[in-house]
Amino acid sequence: MEPDSPKLSNRRIKIASRIWNFKNSIVPMKILRTPDSAFENLPGYDFKANYLEVRNLRMHYVDEGSAEEKETILLLHGEPSWSYLYRKMIPALSVAGYRVIAPDLIGFGKSDKPDDPDFFSYQAHMDWLKEFVEKLNLGNVTLFCQDWGGLLGLRLVAENPERFSRIVAANTFLPTGDVPPKEDFLKWRHFSQNVKRLSIGSIVKNGCASALSPEVVAAYDAPYPDESYKAAARKFPALVPISPDDPASEPNRKAWEILRTWKKPFLTAFSDGDPITKGGDIFFRRLIPGAKGQKHVTIANGGHFLQEDKGEELAEVIKTFIEANPG
Repeated sequence: MEPDSPKLSNRRIKIASRIWNFKNSIVPMKILRTPDSAFENLPGYDFKANYLEVRNLRMHYVDEGSAEEKETILLLHGEPSWSYLYRKMIPALSVAGYRVIAPDLIGFGKSDKPDDPDFFSYQAHMDWLKEFVEKLNLGNVTLFCQDWGGLLGLRLVAENPERFSRIVAANTFLPTGDVPPKEDFLKWRHFSQNVKRLSIGSIVKNGCASALSPEVVAAYDAPYPDESYKAAARKFPALVPISPDDPASEPNRKAWEILRTWKKPFLTAFSDGDPITKGGDIFFRRLIPGAKGQKHVTIANGGHFLQEDKGEELAEVIKTFIEANPG
C-alpha cells in the first residue's frame, strides 16, 4: 500500500483536529434536581411527594384521595407554574371523593430539570406526559387544564380519548399557527427569550388578579435555585405554534379533528381578566360538540392564574360539572 502524501496526511490531521475540538467544545447537558430542602414549609403545600420515571427522567406528582375511587381528576399546570398552583383545589376535590393527580411537568416543580433549553420540544413534553398517564394506567379521567396544561392536555385527550370522560378548559387554547397570535403573547414570548433573569414568582404574581404574599411568591420560585434550573420555563413560550408550518402545527390540527367530534362533556371555565386567552372559551363552545348545553362559567375577578385567585371556586365548578354529567 502506498503511503499517504505529506499533503494528504496534513489534511487528515487538520480534519481530525477539528472533529476533536468540536466534540470537546460541547458542554454535556446536566439533569438538575432541586434539593428537597427548597420545598420545606411552603404555605399550603404539605402533600406527599410521589415520583415515577419517564424516559429516564424523574417526574413528580401529587396523588391525593384513594386510587380505588372510580373518578380521577387530572390537574395540569402551565407556564411557568408547577403543582403548587393547585394547592387550594386538591384538598377540596379529594375530600369530595375523587382521586386527584397533579403532576409537575418535566423541568418544573419537583420534577427533573434538564438545563439545556434545546432539549425541550412540544413533542417531548407530549411523550413524557403520555408515558406518565400510561404508567399510572389512568382511566375515567376528568381533565382540568390551564395555560400549557391545555396545549398538552387537549392533545393528550385527542390521542388517548378512551382514558378521558370529561374536560374542563380554563384560560387555555390549542393553537395550530393558522391564526396570528395576539400582540400580548408576542411581547411575552420576546420577553421570556431575552430577559437575563426570569423571575418565576413575579410572573405568576403579575398574572393574578389578587395580591400574593411574599411567602407565596417565594413558593413559586422555590424549584429554581438559579437560572440554570429554568430552561423549560424559558423554552415554553417559544414552543407555541405561531406559524402554519411550525413542527407542532400538524399534530395540533389532527388533535382538533378529534376534538371537533368530541361528544363527551366539555366545560369552559375562563376568567374575566386574562388578556392572553380572553375569548378562547367561545371558540371551544362553538367547535366542540360536548360543550353544547353545558353550564359554562366565567370566573369573576380572576387573572391568568385563576387557580391562585379562585381555587376553591374552581373546585366547586369541577364537582358540580362531574355530578351533572355522571360517567
